[in-house]
Amino acid sequence: MEESIKTTDLLKSIKEEFELEDVDIRTYNPLTLAFIGDCVFEMIIRSILVCKGNKSVNAFAKEKNAIVNAKTQSKMAEFLLEYFNEDEAEIYRQGKNAKTANHSKSAAYNEYHKATGLEAVFGYLYLTDNLSRCIELVKIAKENKVF
Repeated sequence: MEESIKTTDLLKSIKEEFELEDVDIRTYNPLTLAFIGDCVFEMIIRSILVCKGNKSVNAFAKEKNAIVNAKTQSKMAEFLLEYFNEDEAEIYRQGKNAKTANHSKSAAYNEYHKATGLEAVFGYLYLTDNLSRCIELVKIAKENKVF
């Protein structure tokens, strides 16, 4: 039986199994980072909710939707700015200022862009093998009752 993959080895395993080469992360568009970061953020939130105990899928979805949305992510981004290191702050700025073709119908334009910046940070951290920092940032926001 094959050894199970540790969460921290997820990206490495995906790259190996699909024979993907490393790409210089600095060449990525901030919206590309936000694309994967959105998933990373949602995975962390879903994991927190599911590990608290079994519920109906509808109950999980309701709780998840209260957190994984542009308004909440915008509040998180504003709060976490002081916790970002230089690289994270720069990625956030680039993601927030990126020109997007659309935006959320349920959030203001500026909220959507702040949320995109936060997602870009999560994408950057994931792709630079720093998932633990993503978790740390979510924990800081949760402990400070941002969500």
